[in-house]
Amino acid sequence: MNQNKTSLNPNVVIVGAGVAGIYMLHKLKNMGLTTVVLEKSDELGGTWNWNRYPGARCDIPSLEYSYQFDEELQQDWNWSEKYSGQPEILEYLNHVANRFDLRKDISFEEEVLEAKFNEESSLWNIKTNKENYESKFCIFATGCLSVPNKPDIEGLDNFKGQLLSTSYWPREEVDLSGKNVAIIGTGSSSIQTIPEIAKDVKNLYVFQRTPNYSIPSNNGPMDKEVEADVKSRYVEFRKENWSNGFGLASDSGEAFISESDIDDVNSQLEENWNTSGLGFFGGYADIPIDVNANDVAADFVRNKINEIVKDPETAEKLCPKYHIGGKRLCVDTGYFETFNRENVHLIDLHSNPINRIEESSIEADEEYEIDTLILATGFDAMTGALTSLDIVGRNGIILRDQWKQGAKSYLGLGVSNFPNLFTITGPGSPSVLSNMMPSIEQHVNWIADCIGWMIDNNKSVIESSLAAEEEWMDLVNEIAGMTIFKSTESWYNGSNIDSKAKAFLPFIGVPVYTEKLEEVTSNNYQGFIFDVSNK
Repeated sequence: MNQNKTSLNPNVVIVGAGVAGIYMLHKLKNMGLTTVVLEKSDELGGTWNWNRYPGARCDIPSLEYSYQFDEELQQDWNWSEKYSGQPEILEYLNHVANRFDLRKDISFEEEVLEAKFNEESSLWNIKTNKENYESKFCIFATGCLSVPNKPDIEGLDNFKGQLLSTSYWPREEVDLSGKNVAIIGTGSSSIQTIPEIAKDVKNLYVFQRTPNYSIPSNNGPMDKEVEADVKSRYVEFRKENWSNGFGLASDSGEAFISESDIDDVNSQLEENWNTSGLGFFGGYADIPIDVNANDVAADFVRNKINEIVKDPETAEKLCPKYHIGGKRLCVDTGYFETFNRENVHLIDLHSNPINRIEESSIEADEEYEIDTLILATGFDAMTGALTSLDIVGRNGIILRDQWKQGAKSYLGLGVSNFPNLFTITGPGSPSVLSNMMPSIEQHVNWIADCIGWMIDNNKSVIESSLAAEEEWMDLVNEIAGMTIFKSTESWYNGSNIDSKAKAFLPFIGVPVYTEKLEEVTSNNYQGFIFDVSNK
């Protein structure tokens, strides 16, 4: 038996030891609940453990993408850069686990195979590759972007060269110097990878299906004066951020492009381009909701691409034609500049689709001989980590079957027919349309408080009602329908995977969502049903 286990009958089983699982464990331990975390990797860190590709870093500023649950922790830890790289974030998460003595309750290299609710005992039976568990509560802290999307390309499995994925990059150093390398995909991971590997490879062939809007990160060493100022008022700083639409520090403007002088608008966008990263919209509240205002911001970025990229044909291929922000906005360091290098070649998959992959080449408009192939083809976002498992609720209902026509959840926390099961940043919560770190903390705190309330009030079983779930997801899509998000094909609505149901999954608006959580809690968890033995 793995000695990391505290018990085969814990009060709570948490699946996943990333940002969410680590903090959830800390909260529940402090409540005196026996808890075990099941982690399939041999290291903690979640996405920051798996995603080790060159250039991997967070697109949220370090001072915002960090835990706030412990004042001493946020004062003691010093970030080296404005935007932290993957190695530093992983170091931070390991520091947190060690600081709060969490590691002994994490069982590594243990993968969940099935989680099944026993209606007679009202307990979850969880089967792993090592053990069987029986617990009152099961919490999935499996992340929104954790299951890679493997492209269906003829011949891919026959490729004999070096095959890499940005989602599962090797821990050992990968030497690409002097090699002919192809990368498929131009999303966030690829946008971070391409400038790094282009420096060393002989040729880099970039196969692009859809171009992306990307804003310069303007990353650099941490400004110690800025850090000192934020730390002097960290509590207020966090509250200010959370009152903004997407929960970011620079997202605070209430002006409208439609009511502003165009020269003033372009001046503000220029400032945002040079300073704000994901906060590029900052200053204008109508970019996500007004097509004409959105066009102004989109044209600004397209003009920047045309200014930066010297070859007009390449620049045109790199210019997105959809609403800015409709797909996740990217943040980069020298991405567009990289296409001025003679060894970087852009292939447009719309005009030149990949026909097949051979043992040492890719066949598209011509045959590209390659040594290494990198897949940067995104994720089965929001739901993939849950639907890839056998999660069985009442009456033998399997979650993936219940979600076949579209994922539905109440507040991104509970799912009807799955009692005493919680999801952290699940479908129907701001999650990927917010700063994930405080969104995770918000859910962890809510779940811990809810379990505590159940204990204090002698409640054994909690389950979201179908009516509340339906009403909530209708609201999620109603709000999205008022914005440019709904009309853009993206992984927000499952459009990156042909077989996936198309429905908008994240809730837009951190402050409104926060008010709803508070309302639900103050009304004794309105929308949830307690102690129903069967239905």
